Amino acid sequence: MGYVLLILGIMLFVGGHLFKRLAPGTRAEWGDRGKGFIALAMLAGVVLMVIGYRSAMLVQVWFPPGFMIHIANLLVLIGFWFFALSSINGTMSARVRHKQLTGVKSWAIAHLLVNGDLASILLFGGLLAWAVVSVIVINKAEPTWVRPADASVKKDALAFLVALGLYGIVAAIHTWLGYYPFPM
Repeated sequence: MGYVLLILGIMLFVGGHLFKRLAPGTRAEWGDRGKGFIALAMLAGVVLMVIGYRSAMLVQVWFPPGFMIHIANLLVLIGFWFFALSSINGTMSARVRHKQLTGVKSWAIAHLLVNGDLASILLFGGLLAWAVVSVIVINKAEPTWVRPADASVKKDALAFLVALGLYGIVAAIHTWLGYYPFPM
């Protein structure tokens, strides 16, 4: 049942995010009440992903080598940095259009590198595919992009400090849940 819930959760999350782009007419007809419905569907998707992932039977597809942990940790930190850059206009903000989706891609790849079980491949692979498809769909719908004007290296550094803080918090939560993210 875990895999069914996981897949259903991924479908709700991804569907909710892509609904506006793939069915703009229907989304416009729904108006403001549609925002709440879509938000609820995406929240339900996250809950189902967590429950499904945690309850899925372990099916090991491959065994990641130990050194991948270092690469994964770096990619997660980079992912958090891109997320921070979506609010803090550093020089990278002027170079990367989809900072949050780039962060999700970095985060998902990191988790795929260190988790060789089927549930992880479905979850992180599904979210990676969603981020890639989202970039394609957004770029097709809105081909032009106005780059942030007030980008600075100082703001890059500030975004990196924010990312380090978030990284530390998430690492502590992972450790608390029993998933120690650092090699011994």
